[in-house]
Amino acid sequence: MSIALFSAACITPVGLSLPETAAATRARVAGLRASHWRDRRDNAFVLGRVPAAGLPALSPQLQHAGVQARQARMLRMAHAALAEALALVPAVERPIPLLLGLPEHHTQAALEPAAFLARLAIQSGAPLDRGRSVAAPLGRAAGLMAFNQAAALLDNDATPWVLVGGVDSLVDLYVLNTLDQQGRIRNERNSDGFTPGEGAAFLLLGRQGGGLAPIARIAACGHGHEAGHLYSDVPYQGEGLAALFGRVLQPPPPAPIGTLYASFNGERYWARELGVARLRHAAAFSDAVQIEHPAECFGDLGAAHGPVLAALAAHALANGYRPGPALVYASSDHGSRGAVVLERA
Repeated sequence: MSIALFSAACITPVGLSLPETAAATRARVAGLRASHWRDRRDNAFVLGRVPAAGLPALSPQLQHAGVQARQARMLRMAHAALAEALALVPAVERPIPLLLGLPEHHTQAALEPAAFLARLAIQSGAPLDRGRSVAAPLGRAAGLMAFNQAAALLDNDATPWVLVGGVDSLVDLYVLNTLDQQGRIRNERNSDGFTPGEGAAFLLLGRQGGGLAPIARIAACGHGHEAGHLYSDVPYQGEGLAALFGRVLQPPPPAPIGTLYASFNGERYWARELGVARLRHAAAFSDAVQIEHPAECFGDLGAAHGPVLAALAAHALANGYRPGPALVYASSDHGSRGAVVLERA
């Protein structure tokens, strides 16, 4: 695969940029705080929130368009991360297709993907190729699943560049109450739960040899589905992620996987899933493989989670503080699975 990653950017509860987020997660700095919202037991929800002072204002054009508060916050976070991603590569030809991951958990009214893309173009001013941009409400895995579609566009010479990204906010009272009723929010009484967060991330993909220096090479990518997902009646057997690992690790990378970036968030289900996948493909991993699961620092970022992990992996490889190759994967609540193998450029 002659596809590379040329730029990566993110905004999270522990950093308003990729370098800030990378430094905070390396130092294991937690950006999780009690909020004024209360759960069903009258305890404060603990959340990972992006500082509002670090976000651009909502576009005047959208202020009177009836945009929900959650969507407005997502647009502002996406604007900040998108600006960072594009500022790093001023020579990129434009407009650029965007393949965007959106939430799988909705508030009282679901996001309309096409409308969100239109509003993001207004909010950010980014020259997006609206005709070839797609947004998918598939949660954590969506952004990594989009690598396959991006590679196809690039391999077919449909475009010289593709943006892949994700944005989400679980910091919404309706979403929080729903997840709390399902027993999924971590608190003093529930250790088998997660801390909700929010964020956005974007990655610029292109063909190698175009004059710009890549920050990482994409060795393999793929997507899959777990039939026994969290909301399914089908028994969980761990087949989805294990099969996906088999696809992205075949043929084997030139060296054993040195770092694994995992999307698990504190719920035991995800640790079991990774255990099955690693056991079945143990030979592909270094004996000293490092496992990074930064949800412990910034919470569960929903649809932003996969792209943030990929951005952190690329930053680590480019700056030499994590061993490569890096396998990045993300699993969504409703069964979607995505993975990418990154190597040093």
